[in-house]
Amino acid sequence: MDRFNTPWRVTAATIYTTPTDSRVYGTLDIDVTEAKQFLDRKREEGVKLTMVHLTTAVLARAIAFDAPEMNCFIRRGAIVGREHMDVMVPVQVGGDSGVTPAIIRDAHARKVTDIADEIRAKAARSRAGSEIKAAKNKYMLNRIPWPLRRPLFLLLKWITVDMGVEIKALGLSAHSFGSFVVSDIGNFGLNTGMTALMPAAKVPCVIVLGKIEEKPVVRNGEIVIRTILPLTGTFDHRVVDGMQIGKLARGIKRNFRKPEWLDEVPEKELEECIFGTR
Repeated sequence: MDRFNTPWRVTAATIYTTPTDSRVYGTLDIDVTEAKQFLDRKREEGVKLTMVHLTTAVLARAIAFDAPEMNCFIRRGAIVGREHMDVMVPVQVGGDSGVTPAIIRDAHARKVTDIADEIRAKAARSRAGSEIKAAKNKYMLNRIPWPLRRPLFLLLKWITVDMGVEIKALGLSAHSFGSFVVSDIGNFGLNTGMTALMPAAKVPCVIVLGKIEEKPVVRNGEIVIRTILPLTGTFDHRVVDGMQIGKLARGIKRNFRKPEWLDEVPEKELEECIFGTR
């Protein structure tokens, strides 16, 4: 994994603290006209898909196959590559639970229809009171007296992330929150959201979907109406720079142009990308 530890990354991990002063942001308007048509066709076939499901598949494959060096986190000042491409998708479940995380394992190698089915199934289990351990313990700190909350949080983070020890009883490890996070604010009528990076999650980026709208754009010298999805990304600059973000953006655009590919299992595996056989 030494190739992850470039001179810039080693220096950045030293001079920056856990994402407070290392956050960088980016926005990207994506033409999802073809993707929207794909979703409409699927719905006519009786398959329930949303733009969140599609974007989850798009981003997982873009990172896995275009910018695999983003699939990592910092442990004790060094970059550690992840062996899996897992995506965390916050799901609205209502009631006292509010939002629960759905972790999609190896999302880059899954059909988008499988991703959609798993997200719905995990949301249903959460509504029935059967959440994953990490989600059940999300309010644990609220029950701790306030002077002890942050020391306990730092202790748990040190054990799981810095030392790499899994706490099975709490469902916590360095990989509990996946490789990155996809969140949707478009349902609330918002176009852009500069979200935070969760220190305990150790993800290099959080990608936010805004409100989808039809907008006039120029194609081949003519003004046409296209369906546009605004994406906003918050990135950990200790891990991600402009080069990786550029490669990620190209992969996102390509995947949205060919949404049918997202309902096929890709031939490549993530290990091929990470270990240089792409």
